[in-house]
Amino acid sequence: MGANLKVELIAYTPEAEKIVASAAKLCYSRVGISEIGENLDKENIEKFLNMLLDLGHESPVEHVSFTFAIEGVSRSLTHQLVRHRIASYSQQSQRYVKLDQFEYIVPPSIEEDERAKELFIKAMEEDQRVYNELVDILSKKHYEKLISEGKNEKEAKRLSEKMAIEDARYVFPNACETKLVVTMNARSLLNFFRHRCCNRAQWEIHNLADEMLKKVKEVAPTIFKFAGPSCVYDKCHEGSMSCGKMMEVRERYLNL
Repeated sequence: MGANLKVELIAYTPEAEKIVASAAKLCYSRVGISEIGENLDKENIEKFLNMLLDLGHESPVEHVSFTFAIEGVSRSLTHQLVRHRIASYSQQSQRYVKLDQFEYIVPPSIEEDERAKELFIKAMEEDQRVYNELVDILSKKHYEKLISEGKNEKEAKRLSEKMAIEDARYVFPNACETKLVVTMNARSLLNFFRHRCCNRAQWEIHNLADEMLKKVKEVAPTIFKFAGPSCVYDKCHEGSMSCGKMMEVRERYLNL
């Protein structure tokens, strides 16, 4: 069963842009944070943040964070995502969740080719069949052992299934769909967008980054005004490996 990407911004720091402006101003002020906040209206906040980000002073944006609920992504994607280490991740466990019918992500290049899609789906179905068979075999094996060790039937059944799916999951492919909650501070997100909104990023994590960027722009538009790949606000950092579409990319992200 194919799965579709779903991204929801489930929590974020209230008055995020005011907090960033207040924190940055405190570094150069003799007064306290309360007094600084009293003198900050929407226009002043926007003006100050634009100046701050134009100068490349990003450390104050670490004070605000954003939490996303993400579904319909592959294990292949999450292997890339966790490389962004300044973040918090909670992912659906294949050790504790039995996948009676796992969902999977179909790459566009396979989706658009009838024969390739047929082979791909056949492989997914075979993985599910083998998983189910392994769970049955291993559950019976562990159940008999646990009973012989003195466990009651109810406890032996519960533990044996858990032990079975822990090893049976090894047959699942990178395409296997997963769900997770991700929290990043704004500076980490800016870095994430620089790398993953780039045309050279892998298609699936690129799509995820675009959806996350849309969500944060709705609640913190000034902080993320120039968010996206490096060519949105500067030259392309890919050098000779550039996609060569800087103006097209810049226009797209400034109007996202």
